[in-house]
This record gives sequence, C-alpha cells and structure tokens, in this order.
Amino acid sequence: MNYIGSKKSLLKFLEESIYKIVGKKDFDFLDLFAGTGIVGQHFKERGHKIIANDLQYYSYVLNKNYIENHKRLEFKGIEKEINKIKNININNRAEFVCEYLDNIDYIEGFIYKNYCLGGTKNSKYERQYFSDDNGRKTDAIRQKIEDWYKKNIINDNEYYFLLTTLIENIDKVANTASVYGAFLKKLKKSAHTTFNMKPAYFLHNDKKHNVYNEDIEELINKVEGDVLYLDPPYNHRQYAPNYHILETIAKYDNPIVKGKTGLRDYSNQKSKFSQKKEVLNSFNNIIQNAKVKYIFLSYNNEGLMTEQEVKNIMTKRGEYGIFKKEYSRFKADSDDNREHKANSVTEYLHYVICN
Repeated sequence: MNYIGSKKSLLKFLEESIYKIVGKKDFDFLDLFAGTGIVGQHFKERGHKIIANDLQYYSYVLNKNYIENHKRLEFKGIEKEINKIKNININNRAEFVCEYLDNIDYIEGFIYKNYCLGGTKNSKYERQYFSDDNGRKTDAIRQKIEDWYKKNIINDNEYYFLLTTLIENIDKVANTASVYGAFLKKLKKSAHTTFNMKPAYFLHNDKKHNVYNEDIEELINKVEGDVLYLDPPYNHRQYAPNYHILETIAKYDNPIVKGKTGLRDYSNQKSKFSQKKEVLNSFNNIIQNAKVKYIFLSYNNEGLMTEQEVKNIMTKRGEYGIFKKEYSRFKADSDDNREHKANSVTEYLHYVICN
C-alpha cells in the first residue's frame, strides 16, 4: 500500500541503527504508531515478539493480520457453508476461500452507493473513487465476510485475514493519485481493472504477538517491553481524512458522509502529533511513562517538533543519541499544495537508553 510516511525504504537503516544500540539479542518490540505494520513485520521476521497499535481501525485490521496472525488458517467453520472445502488441503484453504469470494454475486451496497459514479449519479456530489464493478464487488465481499463472522463460521484470525486481503486489493484499483483525500475525474487505467482477492501474506512463527486499537497515551500505561519504536505523524496532515474510505470498508458501519469527498467524521481520531499546541506535551507523556529499556523515535527535519525539543524530552529518560539519513520524500499531491517542496528530507532516528 502506498502510505504516507511509510518506512519501507528505511527498513535497513532502522534495523542497523536499532541493533547497533540494542544488539541482536531477543527482545520485545513495541510499534505503537504502527500504520500498515511495515516496521513491525520486519522485526517479526527477525524473530522478535511484536506489540503493535494504531488509532486508525483499518490499521488495526492490517496489523491483526500481518502481526498477530502467526499460525496457518484452517477455515474449518466454512465447511458448514461450502461443502467443497472439505476436499481442499489445509495449506490451500485460505486461497480457496479468497477465490470463492472473488466469484460471489455483486451487491449495490454502501461503497457503491457513496463512492462510485453509478451510485452517486445525479446526486449533489458525484464521486468516483472506484469503478462501479469494484464498488459492488467490495460491498458483496465485505457483507459476506461480516455474515460469516457473526455466524461464527470464521474466527478472529480468519476474519482479519480476509478484511486485510480485501483492503489491500481494493486499494490497488482505487481511482486516486495516492491517498483518499480526493478522487480523479476520470477512471485511470488501473481503476478499470476488477480487483481479485489475492491472499494477504503473513509470517508464520511460534511467537504470540499482540495488536491494539487505542490512544497511545492511554496504552503506554498498560504495555511494557524492551524496545519502544515511535513513528508518529510529523506534520499537520491527519491520517484519518486521507484514508477515510479504507476506514469505512474496515468498519462497514454505514457512517454519515459529507462533502465532495464523502468524508466520515474523524473527530475522535485526530492525532495530537499533528497539532502544534499538543505535540510536545503528548510526546513528553509517552516518553516519561514508557515501561521499556530503549526508546527510538522516527522523525524528520520538517516535523512540528525540532531536533532540540525532541532531545530535551528524551534526555530526561537516560543516555540520548541520534542517527540521520537523507531520503526521498513521499508525495501524495502536487508541489503547489505543499508546505515543503524539497525532493528529499533528513530522517532522524532519535534514541534513548533508559535509566
């Protein structure tokens, strides 16, 4: 998924830097601004126990699959509805269920009626986030997954795997430039393609992982571990309005939507790290209350907090240090709309070895 602030290109830098301070010994890794879970997945693959969290529900769904899922999914309950699955090898059942969902009849549900041209035609706001077929297919699959879950035909692990598979694949055919803050006037080439339910990957291992969907300032008092990794928003851009449709697909809660973009209410999901008046106090609370041995913070030279402000707060907990790396910025809109127009930024990895 093309994601604001993704650390995919910086994983090697993060791994090398963290191991340089902590060592490669076994440790619990807390990723409490997890986003799509890309960093947590990386350290899960390195054999560490992961505790992940994000305030956005769609992020929670992704991490429930990518992080918390760690054993093969057997889909035994679906035998009640799909007799043919009894003949499918356990190792191939997840793929079989995805193929089954690919072929169910389409439905004109909430996504089609609010985010496709066919469903919004002649209304005050005509929207085209997806092709009509992709909208109807999304509604059909999402309703089927929820029906199975409510009837206990699928368990929690299978539920979040299927939701992640749907979110990842519908995102590939979204009619946007990148994020969901706006849609394109005409369907782009990839948006014409009808998506398939290509199974979402997750790593199998023997470690139990935990995923939360809470405000970090409340969660920080409940969890503990060895390494805390923080990757909060850096600037005024809130994540909720940029991924509001993925939130709605994940929750499928038929929200009241408003305006040209069909935005759902996100007043309870605003990050303090995107508010200049709140960020320092929030950051200080997290640093001082964290029950860990090491804290690492990903930030950059264009963030709301200055390098010195971060240092001042983190130094209160112990021995402070910093790693720096220049990299290409994420661009989700045109240069004309941007506060910062440079093609590259300096990534900071602040750290403190806690007393």
